[in-house]
Amino acid sequence: MTIKNLLICCLALLLAACGGTGSVRPGSADDTPVSDKGNDIVIYSLGLIDTNYRFGGKNPEAGLDCSGMVSYVYRQAAGLKVTGSAADIARQGRAISRAELRPGDLVFFNTMNRAFSHVGIYIGDGRFINAPSTNGKVRIDRLDNRYYATRFEAVRRYFD
Repeated sequence: MTIKNLLICCLALLLAACGGTGSVRPGSADDTPVSDKGNDIVIYSLGLIDTNYRFGGKNPEAGLDCSGMVSYVYRQAAGLKVTGSAADIARQGRAISRAELRPGDLVFFNTMNRAFSHVGIYIGDGRFINAPSTNGKVRIDRLDNRYYATRFEAVRRYFD
């Protein structure tokens, strides 16, 4: 783990310490309820920022693609098995509205003229972590980014 990733994890732990099971983050823009599993998923995924992108990648050492990142994080952080392509993962989750979105939920996009062709992990405040092939690193993007806003498809929940 790099120093940068260690610092990100420490910051995430400090922020997460303010929330507990079903708690509400006071002062947040959306006062989104946060679950323990959701916190664990977000914190774990923050440690993967700057991990190399690799098509078909399923672990950080070899590189990750979007579905590989989601499968890896859900398994490691929450003990949940979500596998397959982004479209396969979308079929495994419970559909929820965008208004119900909370940290740890998955957000899906149509980025290849194909339904559910990209997936990311929502971290709160309109942001999500994903492994896009563009620029080749796991990173944080915003749902209101023009590229993602026009390609947004759905939200799925896998816990609680």
